[in-house]
Amino acid sequence: MDEKIDQKLLKPYQPQETERRIYELWEQSGFFNPDNLPASHTEAYTIMIAPPNVTGNLHMGHALENVISDILIRFERMRGKKTLWLPGTDHAGIATQNAVEKSLKKEGISRHDLGREKFLEKVWEWKDKYGGIILDQLKQLGCSLDWSRTRFTMDEQYQEAVKRAFQIYQEQGLIYRGKRVINWCIKDQTALSDLELEYETETGKLWQIKYLLKNGGEITVATTRPETLLGDTAVAVNPDDARYKSLIGETVIIPIVNREVKIIADAQIDKEFGTGAVKVTPAHDMFDSELGERHGLEKIQVINEVGKIINTETEFDSLKILEAREKIVAKLRELNLLISEETHTHNVAKCYRCHSTVEPLLSEQWFLKMKPLAEKLLEKIKNGEVQYHPERWQKIATDWLENIRDWCISRQIWWGHKIPVECSEDTFDTWFSSALWPLATLGWPASAEATAGKPNDFTTFYPTQVITSARDIIHLWISRMLISGLTFANQLPFKNILIHATVLNKQGQRMSKSLGTGLDPLDMIAKYGADATRFGLIYQEFGGQEIKFGENNILMGKKFANKIWNITRYVLSKTDNKISDQKPENKLEKIEILEKLEEVKKKITENLENYQFGEAAHTIYDFVWHDLADKYLEETKNNTSPETQKNLAYLLDQVLKLLHPFMPFITEEIWQMLNHDRMLLIETWPNS
Repeated sequence: MDEKIDQKLLKPYQPQETERRIYELWEQSGFFNPDNLPASHTEAYTIMIAPPNVTGNLHMGHALENVISDILIRFERMRGKKTLWLPGTDHAGIATQNAVEKSLKKEGISRHDLGREKFLEKVWEWKDKYGGIILDQLKQLGCSLDWSRTRFTMDEQYQEAVKRAFQIYQEQGLIYRGKRVINWCIKDQTALSDLELEYETETGKLWQIKYLLKNGGEITVATTRPETLLGDTAVAVNPDDARYKSLIGETVIIPIVNREVKIIADAQIDKEFGTGAVKVTPAHDMFDSELGERHGLEKIQVINEVGKIINTETEFDSLKILEAREKIVAKLRELNLLISEETHTHNVAKCYRCHSTVEPLLSEQWFLKMKPLAEKLLEKIKNGEVQYHPERWQKIATDWLENIRDWCISRQIWWGHKIPVECSEDTFDTWFSSALWPLATLGWPASAEATAGKPNDFTTFYPTQVITSARDIIHLWISRMLISGLTFANQLPFKNILIHATVLNKQGQRMSKSLGTGLDPLDMIAKYGADATRFGLIYQEFGGQEIKFGENNILMGKKFANKIWNITRYVLSKTDNKISDQKPENKLEKIEILEKLEEVKKKITENLENYQFGEAAHTIYDFVWHDLADKYLEETKNNTSPETQKNLAYLLDQVLKLLHPFMPFITEEIWQMLNHDRMLLIETWPNS
């Protein structure tokens, strides 16, 4: 054996000494950039990164998502594709503005002290300092992204794409400005779309309140928000509810404000909730707003943007919501109108960024009509032009599209794409710009309008092949990208959608570094190496909704890396430091290990083609550890025949190639030790 290789292999494998050096070697090669791949790589294969927020740090969910994409890119690159994995970050309007405001607060100033322009300068400074951290962390994970094409959703060209998208929607008559009930974050002082809400289970109260009828008698309503009765404009019952049929059309008097309203019938009322009779506040509840539209009810706003009671001409005006609630309940008790107060567990809408309770408010906002856009996409999905993996996510996507609401696209924040309408101070919802990601990052609209016959990134790499994402943004991002592709390019941006599992800790809790319930992938990489972290994650990805993941999985990956290192040491000692991609010809008898290898190559290829990553990882693990190491290598310890040497040389060559997408660092390190004039990164995938 070559003395240098011998000395290197005699030492235990040290990922910390290897990984940075190997990654620099890959970057220097230029092969992450499809333009630099060998001329034989002609057919484009494109994946777009799910752009992390510029406020983000790598967590286990990011790690799994990007390992999946990297496996696919490395696999297809080795299969001769012209692979582009395009990186970038999202400006993350609310999250980034909050981060900068927190920073300013430490200095004793607010964004209002600075004014809009000066504040935005501070945000850009913050972005330049911190915005690329997560991209550097992806390098530590071994992600082979084309860094020369890194994009940011606030780049000048991207801003032009956002403006053009808005103009096209306007030309199609899909944009309107109107006063509707929207989700309002009192803390962040901005509108939110339905998809930007998170629901938390809270234990509160359910109050039953007596409403007096004008002509005598009473009706009891149940509510979890008694303060909103100040804005009631009806009481509603189900038309089939025998208890209330005789009361439909009667006049009822709203307590405290003494407003006279009608009892109305609506089939959407749940007879089983509370008393079966509900108060209707069209200005402060999404359901009530739609009910109010159906029945032509007045919308009376009694809560403002800072969460205070307004417009009631009562003692409760100017009180904050919870304070008003307490005093209104006391007043109802005093008036003998409070029938009961029960403990009640229910889901409460929270802002997905600051986690404060969201208040439904009547507000003037910009909206995008979604139904005609959703109908076009539904047709494509039903025709099989879009494939969801696992398949169950298709129904979840179509259910949302079939019941879609108009999208509130305006936000009352300073950081983001400004809505291009004169006198408007609003910015776009961050997801409006994110929905253009596959288009704008490849140069749309300029590239799409370029002279015919001149290839560019858009004509070469659009549409992309696959997108990988978490389930929580299947509507927020995935469905909206599909809609954008159909609308602006008349072509879906991708056909295959991979929804990966949520990574939980061993106890089934969401991973959180601050709560001490999670593992930091960067800590795991530092401790065990990137290959071990990658393999430990992908080994459990079987298309389920959740992965209960612990450090022992990564330790398993480390032991596997060490096994590969030791197998290499053994094989090279037997083959005089040689490996070969030439399959040995065994004319007299079939060699079991070589037959098994052919089965494994075929199975792994099929697994990756069908996005079955856990199956592929188990297949290569079992073959290397058990069939190769435990069995065949043991059989060859006293056999140094030329045939055995050829078998071993071929087996190691094929194993390194099969393992490369999963464990790229150790396989490239071994490959480089053997002084190959080509990198394993662009070697040919083993075909069965």
